[in-house]
Parts: sequence; C-alpha cells; structure tokens
Amino acid sequence: MPYNEILANRVAEKLMHLPDVEEKEMFGGLIFMVDQKMCIGVMKDKVMLRLAPESLVALENIDGWEQMMMSNTVMNGYILVSQDVLNRNEDLDFWIKLALEFNPLAKASKKNKTKQ
Repeated sequence: MPYNEILANRVAEKLMHLPDVEEKEMFGGLIFMVDQKMCIGVMKDKVMLRLAPESLVALENIDGWEQMMMSNTVMNGYILVSQDVLNRNEDLDFWIKLALEFNPLAKASKKNKTKQ
C-alpha cells in the first residue's frame, strides 16, 4: 500500500470546502494541491505538510512529527505527522490548519513549458 487511503479520505473531507483543490499521486503518496501549490499529502501512514520553516520552532514541544527527508537531505518547510497523533478530528484539523495558513504565502512550483 503506497499510502493510507483511510487517512487520505479524512484529509480530502477536510479540504472539500475549498474551491481549488486537486489530488495528485506523487512521491509514492497522494498530494493535495491547494491553489495549484503543494500543501498537504499522505505518505504511507503519515501526513505531509508544507509549513513556513520558521514556524517549526513553535512546534518543538508537540509530539508526533518530524522533518521530512529525501535522500538524507532535510526538506526545508516540509514535515511528516504520524497517523498515531491524528486519531481525533480535532488533531487532524490542527495540522491541516497550519498548512492552509501557510499556503497563500507558499511559492508555486514553476510550470514546465511543453515543446511544440
């Protein structure tokens, strides 16, 4: 199983009210693009969130999350939250709110220009 579909459905339900959400399978998980920017994802049994890098200091005393790594490189501004701390809807809401608050400030990825 590349990602937890039950967890992905829970996240999707939390984003239903937003006008511009797109789901994409990427990086072995399911990514939720909000306003055409990577915002939230489900990777195996963890939720990936894109946050302001400076906001991580305020989260130091909260259990259940870690910096996202790819090939031994810290992905600045991306964290993974364990499913173990997302059992209650209020807990999932807390983390999703953080990502949605940062989303308007996040830079969109550059679009690939197709050759004609």
